[in-house]
Amino acid sequence: MQGKHWISALALTVGLVAGSGAFAQTTVRIAWYSDGNEGEVVSDLLKRFEAQNKDIKVVLDQVPYKAITENLPVQLASGQGPDIARVVDLGGVARYALDMRPYLKDASYWEKNFGPFLPWMRPEGDSSAITGFMTQLTVTGPFVNKTLFEQAGVALPGAKATWEDWGKAAKEVATKVKAPFPVAMDRSGHRFFSVAVSEGAKVFDDKGEPAVIDEGFRRGAKLIYDWHQNGTMAKELWGSVSGTAYRGANDEFKNAQVVMYQSGSWQIAQFDKTVGDAFDWVAVPSPCGAGGCSPMPGGAGLVAIKTTKSPEAVAKVMDYLASEPVLSEFYARSLFVPGHLGIAAKGLDYAGATPQGKAALKVFSDQVAQISPAAYKLQGYVNNRVIFNAVISRLGQAISGEGTLDEAFKRIESDVAQQIAERKK
Repeated sequence: MQGKHWISALALTVGLVAGSGAFAQTTVRIAWYSDGNEGEVVSDLLKRFEAQNKDIKVVLDQVPYKAITENLPVQLASGQGPDIARVVDLGGVARYALDMRPYLKDASYWEKNFGPFLPWMRPEGDSSAITGFMTQLTVTGPFVNKTLFEQAGVALPGAKATWEDWGKAAKEVATKVKAPFPVAMDRSGHRFFSVAVSEGAKVFDDKGEPAVIDEGFRRGAKLIYDWHQNGTMAKELWGSVSGTAYRGANDEFKNAQVVMYQSGSWQIAQFDKTVGDAFDWVAVPSPCGAGGCSPMPGGAGLVAIKTTKSPEAVAKVMDYLASEPVLSEFYARSLFVPGHLGIAAKGLDYAGATPQGKAALKVFSDQVAQISPAAYKLQGYVNNRVIFNAVISRLGQAISGEGTLDEAFKRIESDVAQQIAERKK
């Protein structure tokens, strides 16, 4: 993300369009990362926009996920960066977001269809800004290699099965078929909380302040720690990186090395394309714990950046992408759970999905009803990235043998308090 692409947030260029003569053309830059094919889809949609709006040139800078999570915040903090960015740390980026309300064609359309998600993208203390929309609503949950279960002669646990049930079954399957990874989970604080919240973690106290370490959190952390000690989870996945670094296991899953992979709905398009008919894979309901069966909500938002020199052009691009016909096509072609209430109510025909992909989309869509208030609150919390990073860093240290779980709990509390205090300075 560093270098010539980011020297200017927006450039004004002069060009020629056949038959129209010379004119000033506004260039809007979008920083975009992809999990699956959504970069190809949005690029196609933006070409149509440019054909209808000759005065606006949209440059789609497709960058790695790591550039969005690590490089983009540095750029934004220095007053640089793109005009629009696709981000997952919605709360962290919110302070740099542009309130598009004065420039939008119809703010009420945004409020009606994106209402529950708008607070996720607002600066702290702001109750009215419209800064972006969800390019996808994601739901965490497991993908299972059904073929490996069949080869091992082990039955899939039922809909209300616990995390312990799934761990036991996955390990039995892996032992019988010699799969290297019984259970894999993204090395991500967000993914970890899909376990912790189900185990009863509340995350916040009665005043709404972070109180991360409670009994539910301890149960979730001990489960993941124990799984790494007894071989249900492999240390080489979480141990291959350190600190707050992300590590997924999608490559291991699509190569049939993983029995159960705790990730989320954003992987559907990728698995639909890359796994093909190599093996049968299914999405299953979020496992249960002492606190319920809640997945974590999330997703990627497309957010306007306030340093842009041309907010009118930015809002015009965003209005187009957020419009129901365009966004419906985007969700359907990308195989995403809609983050638009009107589209979700009508339903989508995922014509490009295989039967496995369509079935997985239904499972994840159905899981939205199981999301607990604590999970929504954590996802919408402006400093949630502080919590996620502290948890993954300190829990990772304990798993790697660099300290005990109790020491990790103390460090998590200390890290969260210190980093939030620093952000408030």
